[in-house]
Amino acid sequence: MKIRYFEDTDTLFIELKAGSVAETRDLDENTLLDSDAQGQVLAITFEHATDRAELSNFSFDCVAA
Repeated sequence: MKIRYFEDTDTLFIELKAGSVAETRDLDENTLLDSDAQGQVLAITFEHATDRAELSNFSFDCVAA
């Protein structure tokens, strides 16, 4: 998983897994969902991220199974 924030465009990109994007769907006017040919979600993109999330309070926990 990769999480990237692009300050110049205020875009948050969350890549859940690598793969070839077969389809990008607009969930709303500022949210895009990328999926592969099998329908697996690969990534989600949030435009205007600072208006939609508290990025200054971002934290990440990884719990092993």
